[in-house]
Amino acid sequence: MKKLLYVLTGLCLLASCKKEEKSFVPKEPKLQEDYTETTFGINMEMVYVKGGEFIMGMTPEQEWDYPDSIIKKYIRKTKLDSYHIGKYEVTQAQWKAVMESDAEPTYSSGKGDDYPVYYVSWNEAQEFCKKLSEQTGKKYVLPTEAMWEYAARGGVHETKTQFAGSNDIAEVAWYNGNSNHTAHPVGKKKANALGIYDMSGNVWEWCSDWWTFGYDKADDYNPQSSIDTKTRVHRGGCWFDDTVNCRVSDRRGYTSSSRSFELGFRVACSSK
Repeated sequence: MKKLLYVLTGLCLLASCKKEEKSFVPKEPKLQEDYTETTFGINMEMVYVKGGEFIMGMTPEQEWDYPDSIIKKYIRKTKLDSYHIGKYEVTQAQWKAVMESDAEPTYSSGKGDDYPVYYVSWNEAQEFCKKLSEQTGKKYVLPTEAMWEYAARGGVHETKTQFAGSNDIAEVAWYNGNSNHTAHPVGKKKANALGIYDMSGNVWEWCSDWWTFGYDKADDYNPQSSIDTKTRVHRGGCWFDDTVNCRVSDRRGYTSSSRSFELGFRVACSSK
């Protein structure tokens, strides 16, 4: 009987060790630090985001006045490999340098080299990433919404705040309470825990995913929606929006050909 107990104990310990061995270890890009992309003379600052696990969606500090059934659809445990993401939203000067033309000649919601580019469709933002990738040999992409939200929350330094870096929206965001009804130059508000700016407010930001109602909880490793709903996700809220739309968990969708005076993007780099 004692021998049987020893065997069972040993098997349990072995199983425990194996379980520990399978703990998530994110894949790392070659460059594990911040860098500046200088191709085209754009001087685009990229922030290193160490991969890890996080709870994505309507965590307690994110919950608004929604039915519980909706809240449960918008939450999942997610695992991400490491990557880089733009410190700032892509600016009008950076867009012009890569695309060789203005996105919107009049820029009625704020014009200047340091203002975020807007009035660009998802398709056009993809073309920007493609051109940048071809010239650099790196893989520039629109971030998945999991990548976007993880960075907005502060990655491994997550602060569990409603907005990207604070519970006081005025500290970190241009929104309808302080924007004077226009976009503003990037980086003028407080950064979040990773040193990233304007992930709440200023302009909405395109993500790569198709928009779906709720999340597929089974798809938890570097998730990206592949269901063609004709609508692409955008994140972060904008200068035109209320507080609720600027939370790091909030999400909206437009068709991929749509343009808006409140919609821009930032890039991510998944390998280097």
